[in-house]
Amino acid sequence: MVNLVNLESVGKSYGVRPLLDAVSLGVGAGDRIGVVGLNGGGKTTLLEVMAGVEPPDSGRVSRSRDLRQAVVTQRTELPAGSTVRNAVLDPLGITAEHEWAADPRARAILGGLGITRLGVDSPVATMSGGERRRVALAAALVQELDLLILDEPTNHLDVEGVRWLAEHLVARRTALVVVTHDRWFLDTVCTRTWEVVGGRVEQYEGGYADWVFARAERARLAATIEEKRRNLARKELAWLRRGPPARTSKPRYRIEAAEALISDVPPPRDSVELLAFAKRRLGRTVLELEDASVSVGGRALVDRLTWRIGPGDRIGLVGVNGSGKTTLLRLLAGELEPEHGKRVQGQTVRLAYLSQELHDLPPTLRVLEAVEEIARRVTLGKQELSASQLAERFGFPAARQWTPVGDLSGGERRRLQLARLLMAEPNVLLLDEPTNDLDIDTLQQLEDLLDGWPGTLVVVSHDRYLVERVCDAVYALLGDGGVTHLPGGIEEYLARRDAAFAPPPSAPRPAAPARSNAAEQRAVRKELARLERRLDALTQREESLHAALAEAATDADRLLALDAELREVVTEKATVEERWLDVADAAE
Repeated sequence: MVNLVNLESVGKSYGVRPLLDAVSLGVGAGDRIGVVGLNGGGKTTLLEVMAGVEPPDSGRVSRSRDLRQAVVTQRTELPAGSTVRNAVLDPLGITAEHEWAADPRARAILGGLGITRLGVDSPVATMSGGERRRVALAAALVQELDLLILDEPTNHLDVEGVRWLAEHLVARRTALVVVTHDRWFLDTVCTRTWEVVGGRVEQYEGGYADWVFARAERARLAATIEEKRRNLARKELAWLRRGPPARTSKPRYRIEAAEALISDVPPPRDSVELLAFAKRRLGRTVLELEDASVSVGGRALVDRLTWRIGPGDRIGLVGVNGSGKTTLLRLLAGELEPEHGKRVQGQTVRLAYLSQELHDLPPTLRVLEAVEEIARRVTLGKQELSASQLAERFGFPAARQWTPVGDLSGGERRRLQLARLLMAEPNVLLLDEPTNDLDIDTLQQLEDLLDGWPGTLVVVSHDRYLVERVCDAVYALLGDGGVTHLPGGIEEYLARRDAAFAPPPSAPRPAAPARSNAAEQRAVRKELARLERRLDALTQREESLHAALAEAATDADRLLALDAELREVVTEKATVEERWLDVADAAE
């Protein structure tokens, strides 16, 4: 196998802290490597040193001659003033209006990452951070490469997008090194796992499930890992064993070692006991929406919805980006009033809502003080924890608990937000993307706490592993203004999405007489010309609306009207483009 990149005794430090210490490893052609480890442990640093973005302090990085690589990290920036076309298509030499649609790779990538509906001429500067990350990812994926280096590529993708990206990466032969906390993605895509820990890089065969088994076996044999990590690994193994067989590959070490680790582990969640306890704490009424409607920008996200969430319900909520998941959570939390209908909350409900924002943390307090501000002790199910113990469960060791909140990273602030939320001992939890910025160890701690948490839970997450582990039911927003229960879980959701976009079966057409071919071709060319004229007009209108939006920045009413018109133009443009593709295929 050809080696593409080699690291020889590489060291890299920031301040006095070594993130990489005498690391030696290599990436071969066709390798698909997942990189895991604690936040701040050196994962991104390893990627940047490997890619040549950052130089090593010591050691050597060598690359094969004429190596074709692309790098997308959390610091990747797109050129100022660029559009999607400039960033993704221009480097491929695709300049004509419809050439990109005829390129199967560009068309699949732009569609799979949800960029087509943004419009190829949309300016990058007006996009959200998540949309810019998707454009940067598309710009890397369209290239012919030997090595692809990605840092958290599944952030800002919905469940459907994560599945598409996994299938795309498995299908191509490009070598891959990827940092991600998405465990389903790791198991589906990666054939090797690197764990960055204490300045070293431990290497394992297989994806997430194999890494969990191997790490637990290492702890069992060495008998030096703290008891809490051993217990947590045992519980994780027990859950993996009970999951669908397709979730994990066969472990590559002795099966009897795994059996010894999990033989005495109780089920992770006694649903009957937790439901009975939740009913005692909550009564019959928890949260109810009666004939509720909410719209944004003239579009009905929730339309005449009646939904009753009962005591002990554990619900995962899925849907494409922009389908209204966060809006529905805000409606349930009481932060948003329905335009029609009403929201009912039970008298005994103590509700906690984890939003995607981090604005509710006291910047002048230290970590432990910020947790103790809520409470000094907490009972979660059958566990009683002090504020310090809960903070440690969320990745704040004793020394780190005296760090000012204002000095924390984004991931640390997210962990502190979760700790404060649970210290309030709520009996109803609404969690919006709780896995954002959390490393795998912290995710395991969160899942362990939620496993035995006796209350009502609604989770919005693109992390299907989390949803499948902590939730008992999955509901989806499918664009019809309601919520749909999916007994088959996320697999059923993906199957429904696939069916919605599958082309209708076409009846076989009778063979046309040979003399009609010329007439048919003239009709097709005429239709193509008409569609291209319409596309040109829609493109010009889209550009003028973008300019008008910029000019109307301070006029709220004008902004709403322009935004509504822009959405209609973009929708019609996508429809016309699809029709153009169908006609072009017929012409061939």
